[in-house]
Amino acid sequence: MQKYTHPESGMMSHGFDPTQAQGAVKAPLYQTSTFVFETAEQGKAFFELAYGLRTPAEEESMGFIYSRISNPNLEILEKRLCLWDEADDCAVFQSGMAAISTVLLEFLKPGDALLYSTPTYGGTDHFITETLAERGVESLGFPAGLSRSELIQLVEESGLADRLAFIYVETPANPTNDLIDLSLCKEVANYFSTKDKTVYLAVDNTYMGPLWSHPLQLGADLVLYSATKYIGGHSDLLAGAVLGSQELMQRVRVLRTFLGNMPSPQTAWLLARSLETLKVRMEQQCRNAEVLAEYLEHHQQVEKVYYLGLIKPEDPDYALYKKQYSAPGAMLAFDIKGGEREAFQVLNRLKLIKMAVSLGSTESLAQHPATMTHVGVDPQRRQELGISEKMIRLSVGLEHVEDLMNDLEYAFEGLDIQPINEDFLVSYE
Repeated sequence: MQKYTHPESGMMSHGFDPTQAQGAVKAPLYQTSTFVFETAEQGKAFFELAYGLRTPAEEESMGFIYSRISNPNLEILEKRLCLWDEADDCAVFQSGMAAISTVLLEFLKPGDALLYSTPTYGGTDHFITETLAERGVESLGFPAGLSRSELIQLVEESGLADRLAFIYVETPANPTNDLIDLSLCKEVANYFSTKDKTVYLAVDNTYMGPLWSHPLQLGADLVLYSATKYIGGHSDLLAGAVLGSQELMQRVRVLRTFLGNMPSPQTAWLLARSLETLKVRMEQQCRNAEVLAEYLEHHQQVEKVYYLGLIKPEDPDYALYKKQYSAPGAMLAFDIKGGEREAFQVLNRLKLIKMAVSLGSTESLAQHPATMTHVGVDPQRRQELGISEKMIRLSVGLEHVEDLMNDLEYAFEGLDIQPINEDFLVSYE
Protein backbone atom coordinates (compact mmCIF):
# COMPACT_ATOMS: atom_id res chain seq x y z
CA MET A 1 0.00 0.00 0.00
CA GLN A 2 1.27 3.45 -0.86
CA LYS A 3 2.27 5.50 2.18
CA TYR A 4 1.47 9.17 2.65
CA THR A 5 3.14 11.63 4.96
CA HIS A 6 -0.18 13.46 5.24
CA PRO A 7 -3.61 11.78 4.92
CA GLU A 8 -5.05 14.57 2.77
CA SER A 9 -2.68 13.57 -0.03
CA GLY A 10 -4.27 10.13 -0.16
CA MET A 11 -7.76 11.57 -0.51
CA MET A 12 -7.13 12.30 -4.18
CA SER A 13 -6.22 8.82 -5.44
CA HIS A 14 -5.76 6.20 -2.70
CA GLY A 15 -7.46 2.89 -3.44
CA PHE A 16 -8.13 3.65 -7.11
CA ASP A 17 -6.15 2.55 -10.18
CA PRO A 18 -7.01 4.66 -13.27
CA THR A 19 -5.80 1.85 -15.55
CA GLN A 20 -8.79 -0.22 -14.40
CA ALA A 21 -11.23 2.50 -15.48
CA GLN A 22 -10.14 3.52 -18.97
CA GLY A 23 -7.62 5.98 -17.50
CA ALA A 24 -10.25 8.07 -15.68
CA VAL A 25 -8.52 10.42 -13.21
CA LYS A 26 -11.44 9.99 -10.80
CA ALA A 27 -13.24 6.77 -9.97
CA PRO A 28 -16.45 6.37 -11.98
CA LEU A 29 -19.75 5.50 -10.36
CA TYR A 30 -20.13 1.72 -10.30
CA GLN A 31 -23.92 1.59 -10.52
CA THR A 32 -24.30 -2.18 -10.47
CA SER A 33 -25.94 -4.69 -8.15
CA THR A 34 -23.91 -7.81 -8.95
CA PHE A 35 -20.45 -8.83 -10.19
CA VAL A 36 -19.20 -11.65 -12.42
CA PHE A 37 -16.81 -14.30 -11.07
CA GLU A 38 -13.93 -15.47 -13.27
CA THR A 39 -14.18 -19.01 -11.86
CA ALA A 40 -16.34 -20.97 -9.43
CA GLU A 41 -13.29 -21.28 -7.16
CA GLN A 42 -13.01 -17.49 -7.03
CA GLY A 43 -16.69 -17.17 -6.12
CA LYS A 44 -16.24 -19.68 -3.30
CA ALA A 45 -13.23 -17.78 -1.93
CA PHE A 46 -15.06 -14.45 -2.04
CA PHE A 47 -18.09 -15.86 -0.16
CA GLU A 48 -15.91 -17.46 2.53
CA LEU A 49 -14.43 -14.07 3.33
CA ALA A 50 -17.75 -12.24 3.11
CA TYR A 51 -19.38 -14.61 5.61
CA GLY A 52 -16.41 -14.55 7.98
CA LEU A 53 -15.77 -18.28 7.54
CA ARG A 54 -12.00 -17.75 7.37
CA THR A 55 -9.45 -15.00 7.65
CA PRO A 56 -7.86 -13.73 4.44
CA ALA A 57 -4.49 -15.07 3.41
CA GLU A 58 -1.55 -12.68 3.23
CA GLU A 59 -2.28 -9.94 0.67
CA GLU A 60 -5.63 -11.54 -0.16
CA SER A 61 -8.54 -9.15 -0.48
CA MET A 62 -12.20 -9.97 -0.85
CA GLY A 63 -13.42 -9.46 -4.38
CA PHE A 64 -16.80 -8.12 -5.35
CA ILE A 65 -19.91 -10.29 -5.12
CA TYR A 66 -22.96 -8.08 -4.70
CA SER A 67 -23.27 -4.40 -3.80
CA ARG A 68 -25.01 -5.26 -0.52
CA ILE A 69 -21.67 -6.68 0.57
CA SER A 70 -19.29 -4.30 -1.15
CA ASN A 71 -18.83 -2.19 -4.25
CA PRO A 72 -15.79 -0.50 -5.86
CA ASN A 73 -16.98 2.95 -4.77
CA LEU A 74 -17.53 1.74 -1.21
CA GLU A 75 -14.15 0.01 -1.10
CA ILE A 76 -12.31 3.14 -2.28
CA LEU A 77 -14.09 5.24 0.32
CA GLU A 78 -13.36 2.85 3.18
CA LYS A 79 -9.67 2.63 2.28
CA ARG A 80 -9.35 6.40 2.26
CA LEU A 81 -11.15 6.85 5.58
CA CYS A 82 -8.66 4.44 7.18
CA LEU A 83 -5.85 6.88 6.44
CA TRP A 84 -7.20 9.56 8.75
CA ASP A 85 -7.53 7.34 11.83
CA GLU A 86 -4.69 4.93 10.95
CA ALA A 87 -7.23 2.11 11.25
CA ASP A 88 -6.94 -1.45 9.98
CA ASP A 89 -10.37 -1.43 8.43
CA CYS A 90 -13.51 0.63 7.94
CA ALA A 91 -17.18 -0.08 7.29
CA VAL A 92 -19.48 2.63 5.97
CA PHE A 93 -23.23 2.62 6.59
CA GLN A 94 -26.29 4.33 5.18
CA SER A 95 -26.58 6.62 8.22
CA GLY A 96 -24.83 7.47 11.46
CA MET A 97 -27.54 5.72 13.46
CA ALA A 98 -27.12 2.62 11.28
CA ALA A 99 -23.44 2.56 12.26
CA ILE A 100 -24.19 3.11 15.96
CA SER A 101 -27.02 0.58 16.17
CA THR A 102 -25.07 -2.09 14.27
CA VAL A 103 -22.09 -1.80 16.62
CA LEU A 104 -24.25 -1.93 19.75
CA LEU A 105 -26.25 -4.88 18.44
CA GLU A 106 -23.09 -6.78 17.54
CA PHE A 107 -21.30 -6.35 20.86
CA LEU A 108 -24.26 -6.50 23.29
CA LYS A 109 -26.63 -9.40 23.92
CA PRO A 110 -29.60 -9.78 26.27
CA GLY A 111 -28.38 -9.72 29.87
CA ASP A 112 -25.34 -7.54 29.11
CA ALA A 113 -24.78 -4.08 30.55
CA LEU A 114 -23.62 -0.94 28.75
CA LEU A 115 -21.77 2.00 30.30
CA TYR A 116 -22.22 5.20 28.32
CA SER A 117 -21.32 8.88 28.64
CA THR A 118 -23.95 11.60 29.01
CA PRO A 119 -25.14 13.71 27.37
CA THR A 120 -25.10 12.02 24.01
CA TYR A 121 -26.93 12.57 20.76
CA GLY A 122 -30.69 12.22 21.24
CA GLY A 123 -31.05 9.37 18.75
CA THR A 124 -28.26 7.44 20.44
CA ASP A 125 -29.77 8.08 23.86
CA HIS A 126 -33.14 6.74 22.67
CA PHE A 127 -31.59 3.64 21.13
CA ILE A 128 -29.71 2.89 24.36
CA THR A 129 -32.45 3.65 26.87
CA GLU A 130 -35.43 2.37 24.87
CA THR A 131 -34.46 -0.03 22.07
CA LEU A 132 -31.66 -1.86 23.87
CA ALA A 133 -33.64 -1.89 27.12
CA GLU A 134 -36.51 -3.65 25.34
CA ARG A 135 -34.00 -6.30 24.26
CA GLY A 136 -32.70 -6.98 27.76
CA VAL A 137 -29.60 -4.77 27.75
CA GLU A 138 -29.30 -2.62 30.86
CA SER A 139 -27.47 0.70 30.61
CA LEU A 140 -25.74 3.06 33.02
CA GLY A 141 -24.98 6.65 32.11
CA PHE A 142 -22.10 8.63 33.56
CA PRO A 143 -21.24 12.36 33.38
CA ALA A 144 -17.96 14.01 32.45
CA GLY A 145 -15.43 14.72 35.17
CA LEU A 146 -15.41 11.41 37.05
CA SER A 147 -12.07 9.98 38.11
CA ARG A 148 -11.09 6.39 37.40
CA SER A 149 -11.97 5.28 40.92
CA GLU A 150 -15.28 7.16 40.85
CA LEU A 151 -16.28 5.56 37.56
CA ILE A 152 -15.35 2.08 38.79
CA GLN A 153 -17.28 2.72 42.00
CA LEU A 154 -20.32 3.86 39.99
CA VAL A 155 -20.34 0.60 38.03
CA GLU A 156 -19.80 -1.58 41.07
CA GLU A 157 -22.50 0.11 43.13
CA SER A 158 -24.96 -0.24 40.22
CA GLY A 159 -24.75 -4.02 40.46
CA LEU A 160 -23.84 -4.27 36.78
CA ALA A 161 -20.11 -4.95 37.11
CA ASP A 162 -20.31 -8.66 36.28
CA ARG A 163 -22.44 -7.95 33.20
CA LEU A 164 -20.56 -4.96 31.80
CA ALA A 165 -19.70 -5.75 28.18
CA PHE A 166 -19.24 -2.42 26.41
CA ILE A 167 -18.42 1.25 27.01
CA TYR A 168 -19.77 3.86 24.61
CA VAL A 169 -18.49 7.43 24.72
CA GLU A 170 -19.40 10.56 22.80
CA THR A 171 -16.88 13.34 23.29
CA PRO A 172 -17.04 16.28 23.00
CA ALA A 173 -20.60 15.73 24.16
CA ASN A 174 -23.52 16.85 22.03
CA PRO A 175 -24.46 19.69 22.63
CA THR A 176 -22.52 20.78 25.74
CA ASN A 177 -18.97 20.05 24.52
CA ASP A 178 -18.25 18.17 27.78
CA LEU A 179 -14.99 16.23 27.61
CA ILE A 180 -14.58 12.56 28.52
CA ASP A 181 -11.09 11.16 29.17
CA LEU A 182 -10.69 8.32 26.66
CA SER A 183 -7.54 6.87 28.21
CA LEU A 184 -9.33 6.73 31.56
CA CYS A 185 -12.30 4.96 29.96
CA LYS A 186 -9.96 2.40 28.42
CA GLU A 187 -8.46 1.75 31.87
CA VAL A 188 -11.98 1.16 33.21
CA ALA A 189 -12.74 -1.19 30.31
CA ASN A 190 -9.58 -3.15 31.10
CA TYR A 191 -10.45 -3.21 34.80
CA PHE A 192 -13.77 -4.96 34.14
CA SER A 193 -12.41 -7.29 31.45
CA THR A 194 -11.64 -10.90 32.31
CA LYS A 195 -9.90 -13.76 30.54
CA ASP A 196 -13.30 -14.86 29.24
CA LYS A 197 -14.73 -11.44 28.40
CA THR A 198 -13.23 -8.29 26.88
CA VAL A 199 -15.00 -5.01 27.57
CA TYR A 200 -14.61 -2.88 24.45
CA LEU A 201 -14.54 0.91 24.19
CA ALA A 202 -16.27 2.68 21.29
CA VAL A 203 -16.10 6.44 20.70
CA ASP A 204 -18.44 8.62 18.65
CA ASN A 205 -16.03 11.18 17.17
CA THR A 206 -18.58 12.98 14.97
CA TYR A 207 -18.16 16.37 16.66
CA MET A 208 -14.44 16.52 15.85
CA GLY A 209 -14.43 14.56 12.60
CA PRO A 210 -11.39 12.53 11.54
CA LEU A 211 -9.22 15.67 11.45
CA TRP A 212 -9.04 17.00 15.02
CA SER A 213 -9.07 13.83 17.13
CA HIS A 214 -8.04 10.19 16.71
CA PRO A 215 -9.62 8.03 19.44
CA LEU A 216 -7.98 4.81 18.24
CA GLN A 217 -4.63 6.27 19.24
CA LEU A 218 -6.06 7.14 22.67
CA GLY A 219 -7.18 3.62 23.54
CA ALA A 220 -10.52 3.22 21.79
CA ASP A 221 -11.27 -0.11 20.13
CA LEU A 222 -13.74 1.39 17.67
CA VAL A 223 -14.37 4.92 16.40
CA LEU A 224 -17.71 5.94 14.90
CA TYR A 225 -18.85 8.86 12.76
CA SER A 226 -22.02 10.23 11.38
CA ALA A 227 -20.42 10.68 7.97
CA THR A 228 -23.39 12.86 7.06
CA LYS A 229 -21.59 15.61 8.97
CA TYR A 230 -18.00 16.77 8.28
CA ILE A 231 -17.05 13.79 6.11
CA GLY A 232 -19.96 14.39 3.74
CA GLY A 233 -19.93 18.09 4.47
CA HIS A 234 -22.56 19.31 1.98
CA SER A 235 -25.94 18.37 3.50
CA ASP A 236 -26.72 16.19 0.48
CA LEU A 237 -26.35 12.64 1.83
CA LEU A 238 -26.75 10.35 4.84
CA ALA A 239 -23.98 8.00 5.97
CA GLY A 240 -22.13 6.59 8.95
CA ALA A 241 -18.73 4.97 9.46
CA VAL A 242 -17.03 2.61 11.92
CA LEU A 243 -13.27 2.00 12.08
CA GLY A 244 -11.06 -0.28 14.14
CA SER A 245 -8.95 -3.41 14.18
CA GLN A 246 -9.30 -6.11 11.54
CA GLU A 247 -10.70 -8.54 14.10
CA LEU A 248 -13.47 -6.29 15.41
CA MET A 249 -14.31 -4.85 12.02
CA GLN A 250 -14.84 -8.35 10.63
CA ARG A 251 -17.66 -8.77 13.14
CA VAL A 252 -19.14 -5.39 12.21
CA ARG A 253 -18.91 -6.11 8.49
CA VAL A 254 -20.60 -9.51 8.76
CA LEU A 255 -23.56 -8.04 10.64
CA ARG A 256 -23.76 -5.19 8.12
CA THR A 257 -24.00 -7.77 5.33
CA PHE A 258 -27.09 -9.35 6.86
CA LEU A 259 -28.73 -6.15 8.07
CA GLY A 260 -28.20 -4.69 4.62
CA ASN A 261 -27.55 -1.17 5.91
CA MET A 262 -24.62 -0.16 3.73
CA PRO A 263 -24.77 2.98 1.54
CA SER A 264 -25.52 3.05 -2.16
CA PRO A 265 -22.70 3.39 -4.73
CA GLN A 266 -23.91 6.95 -5.36
CA THR A 267 -23.51 7.87 -1.68
CA ALA A 268 -20.06 6.26 -1.51
CA TRP A 269 -19.01 8.18 -4.63
CA LEU A 270 -20.22 11.48 -3.14
CA LEU A 271 -18.38 10.81 0.13
CA ALA A 272 -15.13 10.07 -1.69
CA ARG A 273 -15.56 13.37 -3.52
CA SER A 274 -16.08 15.19 -0.23
CA LEU A 275 -12.96 13.69 1.35
CA GLU A 276 -10.82 15.65 -1.13
CA THR A 277 -11.79 18.94 0.54
CA LEU A 278 -12.29 17.69 4.11
CA LYS A 279 -9.18 19.29 5.58
CA VAL A 280 -9.56 22.71 4.00
CA ARG A 281 -13.27 22.82 4.88
CA MET A 282 -12.79 21.84 8.50
CA GLU A 283 -9.86 24.19 9.05
CA GLN A 284 -11.84 27.18 7.76
CA GLN A 285 -14.88 26.20 9.80
CA CYS A 286 -12.69 26.06 12.90
CA ARG A 287 -11.25 29.52 12.21
CA ASN A 288 -14.75 30.92 11.86
CA ALA A 289 -15.91 29.20 15.04
CA GLU A 290 -13.04 30.60 17.08
CA VAL A 291 -14.00 34.14 16.10
CA LEU A 292 -17.72 33.58 16.71
CA ALA A 293 -17.05 32.03 20.12
CA GLU A 294 -15.07 35.10 21.18
CA TYR A 295 -17.83 37.36 19.86
CA LEU A 296 -20.51 35.45 21.77
CA GLU A 297 -18.37 35.31 24.92
CA HIS A 298 -18.42 39.13 25.04
CA HIS A 299 -22.05 39.62 24.05
CA GLN A 300 -24.27 41.19 26.69
CA GLN A 301 -27.23 38.95 25.81
CA VAL A 302 -25.26 35.70 26.13
CA GLU A 303 -25.00 34.04 29.53
CA LYS A 304 -22.53 31.24 28.73
CA VAL A 305 -20.64 29.84 25.72
CA TYR A 306 -19.76 26.14 25.37
CA TYR A 307 -16.69 25.91 23.15
CA LEU A 308 -13.39 24.07 23.55
CA GLY A 309 -11.39 27.08 22.37
CA LEU A 310 -12.55 29.04 25.43
CA ILE A 311 -11.13 26.55 27.94
CA LYS A 312 -8.45 28.39 29.94
CA PRO A 313 -5.08 26.88 30.98
CA GLU A 314 -6.16 26.99 34.63
CA ASP A 315 -9.33 25.01 33.88
CA PRO A 316 -9.25 21.33 35.01
CA ASP A 317 -10.27 20.25 31.48
CA TYR A 318 -7.46 22.13 29.72
CA ALA A 319 -4.87 19.34 29.90
CA LEU A 320 -7.42 16.81 28.62
CA TYR A 321 -8.44 19.14 25.79
CA LYS A 322 -4.82 19.54 24.66
CA LYS A 323 -4.19 15.80 24.98
CA GLN A 324 -7.16 14.62 22.93
CA TYR A 325 -7.68 17.35 20.34
CA SER A 326 -5.52 19.25 17.87
CA ALA A 327 -8.06 22.08 17.45
CA PRO A 328 -11.20 23.37 19.23
CA GLY A 329 -13.50 22.40 16.35
CA ALA A 330 -16.43 24.18 14.76
CA MET A 331 -19.29 23.23 17.10
CA LEU A 332 -20.41 25.56 19.85
CA ALA A 333 -23.46 26.22 21.98
CA PHE A 334 -24.50 29.18 24.04
CA ASP A 335 -27.09 30.07 26.67
CA ILE A 336 -29.14 33.13 25.88
CA LYS A 337 -30.19 35.32 28.78
CA GLY A 338 -33.79 34.27 29.27
CA GLY A 339 -35.39 30.98 28.29
CA GLU A 340 -37.17 29.21 25.46
CA ARG A 341 -39.02 32.38 24.37
CA GLU A 342 -35.81 34.37 23.98
CA ALA A 343 -33.99 31.48 22.31
CA PHE A 344 -36.80 31.11 19.79
CA GLN A 345 -36.77 34.85 19.11
CA VAL A 346 -33.08 34.67 18.21
CA LEU A 347 -33.52 31.56 16.07
CA ASN A 348 -36.51 33.01 14.22
CA ARG A 349 -34.62 36.17 13.22
CA LEU A 350 -31.58 34.40 11.75
CA LYS A 351 -31.30 34.83 7.98
CA LEU A 352 -27.86 33.69 6.80
CA ILE A 353 -27.57 30.99 9.46
CA LYS A 354 -30.19 28.34 8.70
CA MET A 355 -32.39 26.90 11.43
CA ALA A 356 -31.92 23.16 11.01
CA VAL A 357 -30.47 20.14 12.76
CA SER A 358 -27.34 18.26 11.64
CA LEU A 359 -23.87 19.77 11.69
CA GLY A 360 -20.49 19.92 9.99
CA SER A 361 -21.72 21.11 6.61
CA THR A 362 -20.57 24.05 4.49
CA GLU A 363 -23.49 26.19 5.65
CA SER A 364 -23.94 27.36 9.25
CA LEU A 365 -26.84 25.78 11.12
CA ALA A 366 -28.54 26.70 14.39
CA GLN A 367 -31.04 24.69 16.43
CA HIS A 368 -32.66 24.39 19.88
CA PRO A 369 -31.47 21.10 21.45
CA ALA A 370 -34.05 20.96 24.25
CA THR A 371 -36.98 20.92 21.82
CA MET A 372 -35.31 19.42 18.77
CA THR A 373 -32.37 16.95 18.79
CA HIS A 374 -32.72 16.12 22.50
CA VAL A 375 -36.49 16.37 22.88
CA GLY A 376 -36.66 12.60 23.53
CA VAL A 377 -34.38 12.86 26.59
CA ASP A 378 -36.20 12.92 29.92
CA PRO A 379 -36.75 16.62 30.87
CA GLN A 380 -35.19 16.22 34.31
CA ARG A 381 -32.15 14.53 32.77
CA ARG A 382 -31.86 17.34 30.23
CA GLN A 383 -31.71 19.88 33.04
CA GLU A 384 -29.14 17.84 34.95
CA LEU A 385 -27.00 17.65 31.79
CA GLY A 386 -27.17 21.38 31.17
CA ILE A 387 -29.40 21.17 28.09
CA SER A 388 -31.75 23.97 29.08
CA GLU A 389 -34.46 25.92 27.25
CA LYS A 390 -32.04 28.85 26.86
CA MET A 391 -29.42 26.85 24.94
CA ILE A 392 -28.82 27.29 21.21
CA ARG A 393 -26.45 25.01 19.29
CA LEU A 394 -24.48 26.38 16.37
CA SER A 395 -22.63 24.47 13.68
CA VAL A 396 -20.28 26.93 12.02
CA GLY A 397 -19.90 26.83 8.25
CA LEU A 398 -17.82 28.46 5.55
CA GLU A 399 -19.56 31.83 5.22
CA HIS A 400 -17.50 34.96 5.86
CA VAL A 401 -17.25 35.35 9.60
CA GLU A 402 -18.23 39.02 9.55
CA ASP A 403 -21.49 38.14 7.82
CA LEU A 404 -22.14 35.43 10.42
CA MET A 405 -21.61 37.90 13.25
CA ASN A 406 -23.85 40.45 11.56
CA ASP A 407 -26.55 37.80 11.28
CA LEU A 408 -26.27 36.93 14.97
CA GLU A 409 -26.20 40.59 15.95
CA TYR A 410 -29.38 41.24 13.99
CA ALA A 411 -31.02 38.24 15.68
CA PHE A 412 -29.93 39.40 19.14
CA GLU A 413 -30.85 43.04 18.88
CA GLY A 414 -33.92 42.93 16.68
CA LEU A 415 -32.47 45.92 14.86
CA ASP A 416 -31.10 46.64 11.42
CA ILE A 417 -27.70 45.09 10.79
CA GLN A 418 -25.09 47.01 12.76
CA PRO A 419 -21.33 47.28 12.09
CA ILE A 420 -19.27 44.63 13.84
CA ASN A 421 -16.69 45.58 16.46
CA GLU A 422 -13.35 45.36 14.64
CA ASP A 423 -11.69 43.83 17.73
CA PHE A 424 -13.40 40.52 17.02
CA LEU A 425 -11.84 40.26 13.55
CA VAL A 426 -8.20 40.38 14.65
CA SER A 427 -7.72 36.62 15.05
CA TYR A 428 -9.60 35.93 11.82
CA GLU A 429 -7.55 38.27 9.64
